[in-house]
Amino acid sequence: MEQFTVPQFIDVEDKIIGPITVRQFIIMLVGILLMALFYKLFDFTLFVVLALFVFILTVTFAFVKVNGTPFHYFLLNLIQTFKKPRLRVWRKDDTLVKALEIENPIAAAPAAPRRAAYSSSRLNELSLIVDTQGSYQGEADDSVTITRNKNLADFS
Repeated sequence: MEQFTVPQFIDVEDKIIGPITVRQFIIMLVGILLMALFYKLFDFTLFVVLALFVFILTVTFAFVKVNGTPFHYFLLNLIQTFKKPRLRVWRKDDTLVKALEIENPIAAAPAAPRRAAYSSSRLNELSLIVDTQGSYQGEADDSVTITRNKNLADFS
């Protein structure tokens, strides 16, 4: 069986010139080309203002990392976050009604049976019964005791 070397550190970018990666080099190259273009097109004062702005953007995009990710990924995630709604609410009733309308627009939706609401103490007791796998029988409730005794009588 052949052995292959598994690449390590695949999340680390390759360095080409000292500590500068390919991505950083390309970003700096674009920034320098923009500054050279501004030098040829505009007068000196406007060139200085625009070159300073481009320099700050170039350094930010090339070297700044937010939470370990490059700045341009952070900026893209920020834009996507602001485009999405801040609050997402799932309304089960709305989706159920829409699904029923799609399946059969003429038939009326049947009323769902209401379940008995349990108090928090009863829920705690039920969870304790489930956790102990039935070893704990719960508080002495007459209806539950009668049902248990009746079920036990059926087996004897």
